[in-house]
Amino acid sequence: MGWPGSLSLDYRADHHNGIARTIAFDRHEGPLRILASLYPEAPTVCHNVLVHPPGGIVGGDSLAIDIKLAATTHALLTTPGATRFYRSAGAAATQTLTAQVAESARLEWQPLETIAHSGCIGENRLRFELAPGAEMMGWDVLALGLPASNDAFERGRYTQTISLPGQWLEHALIEASDTRLLDSPLGWAGRRVLCTMWFAAGTPIAPARRDSLLDSARELSAAHELHTTAGATSAHAGVVVLRVLSARVEPAMNLLTQVWARWREQAWGLPACAPRVWRT
Repeated sequence: MGWPGSLSLDYRADHHNGIARTIAFDRHEGPLRILASLYPEAPTVCHNVLVHPPGGIVGGDSLAIDIKLAATTHALLTTPGATRFYRSAGAAATQTLTAQVAESARLEWQPLETIAHSGCIGENRLRFELAPGAEMMGWDVLALGLPASNDAFERGRYTQTISLPGQWLEHALIEASDTRLLDSPLGWAGRRVLCTMWFAAGTPIAPARRDSLLDSARELSAAHELHTTAGATSAHAGVVVLRVLSARVEPAMNLLTQVWARWREQAWGLPACAPRVWRT
């Protein structure tokens, strides 16, 4: 028997005494919750840290996160540490996220890395439904094994789906035995950290704005001195994607946070306000 956990987050706009505020209403079952709503930059932007006290997901476990943002709300969600998929005896461990972002709302989905330990059978499914006028930034950082500890990803598999209906659908099956994928220069090229970052909108992004986001991601990637390989593209008018390969998590996260800060300023006119947990 696995250990299920679920969390529902409902963000609503509250207007009181002329002050607009994003309020989070949450409901949880099992070991998945938020501790508090934080407002380090403005009442309109609600920061939440998702906490999973067991610290890892094993075979048979399932985590389900459901997020709804009402019109004009803005939420930033992250985690206090890595999400870990541990070795399985045969059953899959699953994490599912579904987010619905209403008109004029903004979502920032920026958890810390996911670590797929050797022997895991992990599934991670992300679905973001953006209404016309809604926008979001998100990233996913996947590390296979623990290279710094000489703990290679030698067995197991990890399945991942990222979906923005009508705009972008990505499905990946990563088998530890698939050396053509993991070691080929056309695949992971021997790296063991893959990052996917995106800016997306419920309506087409104006060409000049989209080009500006692409140029920033490419400029910062080219100037990055640490050992990463990166590329940015836009296969749909509503999505800009940055992909990063790295041997370690830290240089990849460093690049992602630089791009996040630049995109935030360009797209929304907001300065970077990094969650405190990123520095602890």
